[in-house]
Amino acid sequence: MADITIRKAEGTWVVRAGGAVLGESKDALELSEPGYPDVIYFPRDDIAMAFLDETDHRTTCPHKGEARYFSIITKSHTLDNAAWSYEAPQDTVARIKNHLAFHPSDKVAVERV
Repeated sequence: MADITIRKAEGTWVVRAGGAVLGESKDALELSEPGYPDVIYFPRDDIAMAFLDETDHRTTCPHKGEARYFSIITKSHTLDNAAWSYEAPQDTVARIKNHLAFHPSDKVAVERV
């Protein structure tokens, strides 16, 4: 079993894409998994889901379960599979259910404000 830890992310976190704020949360979670950068998970209720479009892409993590992916629709781009969530995560990471994470890139910013 991977040594995954989940804790409340300190402060307020924001995710932006294409110049728009997709979400802001004081209730974000920070997931740490050895060998990977820490990932911020935003409560789904704090994300403007109108900007996200679920795709057919899926991946499976032996420690977290199946991830469903979403593209981000901005005024000028569609950012394919730029966000993901675990709809039915493994019990050990159950806290990330109903949360979304985002791939930071030159077009997607995830930052503490």
